[in-house]
Amino acid sequence: MLEAKSLDVVVFSRLPKNAALYDLPETPPPGRRGRKPIYGKNRISLVEMAEEEGGWQRVECTQYGKRVTKTIKTFQATWRSARGVIRVVIVKEEHGWIPYFSVDPDATAEEVLEMMADRGSLEGTFKDVKEVWGAQQQQVRNLEANKGCFELDGWMYSQTEVWAWDQPDEILVDRSASPWDGEPRRPSHADKRKALQRQVLRNKLVTSQ
Repeated sequence: MLEAKSLDVVVFSRLPKNAALYDLPETPPPGRRGRKPIYGKNRISLVEMAEEEGGWQRVECTQYGKRVTKTIKTFQATWRSARGVIRVVIVKEEHGWIPYFSVDPDATAEEVLEMMADRGSLEGTFKDVKEVWGAQQQQVRNLEANKGCFELDGWMYSQTEVWAWDQPDEILVDRSASPWDGEPRRPSHADKRKALQRQVLRNKLVTSQ
């Protein structure tokens, strides 16, 4: 995180619930010499703040393409892992609470929530590239070959998503082997890949004939 800060990269991430947070440092009186304090002296407990009834507010933000309303607490704190002041956002969800942060103390709660939703989408993409396409599992010998395989996995992921963009769900999801499973659900990337494989094989057989 220190290296990212030195490069002026703004980090948004999930905050450990036991993070050693402190309040903001007191402003030294005029004329006092010496270095200004970076960290406060009073410890902040995220658990206690999340359990307190007061201080919650409702904010609107855009997550996964939809406008949603979230119940949050937000404040500035100092954290040694971030080397200074951070913006903290505690979100109350159905199954508990989640703390997020940004190294930009002036970031709004809405910006933090929207960035974390975007980050979740990216993490889902990396998960599919690894688990569906086998990234990092390729048996090659040198660095350049590994880089090429990883790039190929990314291209295959992208091409599959482009092909499946306007395909109906009944084309993408084949549950013929489990007819009892009739619950509607969003097609996964693995479903899309299998559907594309079926179409490629079908077209190849037709062409061969």
